[in-house]
Formats: sequence, C-alpha cells, structure tokens
Amino acid sequence: MNIKGKLLEKSDTQQISATFKKREFIVEYSENPQYPEFLKFELIQDRCDLVDAIQPGQEIDVSFNLKGRKWTDPKGEVKYFNSLQAWKVERVNDVSPTSSPSPEDAALENQKEPEWLQSNDDDDLPF
Repeated sequence: MNIKGKLLEKSDTQQISATFKKREFIVEYSENPQYPEFLKFELIQDRCDLVDAIQPGQEIDVSFNLKGRKWTDPKGEVKYFNSLQAWKVERVNDVSPTSSPSPEDAALENQKEPEWLQSNDDDDLPF
C-alpha cells in the first residue's frame, strides 16, 4: 500500500531493546482536503533512517504494510493493535513548468516527423 501526504513530524529513533529499534513519523493525508487525516507510521530496524533527509512540510510518498496483532493481557482480556509499518519513504518531486525536460522527453522532441506525414498533397490517396 502507499499514500502521498505531507510530513508533519518525525520522532527520534527509540532503542526498545538490545536488538530492536523503531522511529515514528506523522503524515497529513488529505484525500479530502476539508477533512485531513493524521496518520502515524513506524519505521523499524535498519529503516529508521529513511526520514533523515526529509524535513517537516515536505510532500512524501510512503509505501507501507498494515500490521495487526492480538495480545492477551494479564487479566485474560484479548486486545488488538494495528500499526502502519513503512518500508519506503520518498520525497515527491514537484514538477514545475520551468524545469528542464527529462532525457526521454528531449529525445522525443528531437525526433523528426516521417516524410510521408509531411506531404501536403491532397490528391495522393492510397486507394
């Protein structure tokens, strides 16, 4: 799954145990701009540094897995937990009209039209 939104906050990496660490961040998801959603994602282990170079306010694309866990507390009550576990976070590149064209676009612009399309003879019917 993935969504695009604005990075609002990012926390420091937390060392939970000797072998486990995690980091949380908040994304403002505005599928309906009148009612934005504020989603908390988590990064674990070697992925904790994925948001290091991203600043709050920047638009990002987050790829994630929806995780769910069942836990029985000491009283015997069953509890369920959900988490959004991000595995890829990228900045969304804003394409502005003043930006230079990509190499693919430039190559397409430099191609010439075939000669048979350039002909203006109306009496040159193929049948």
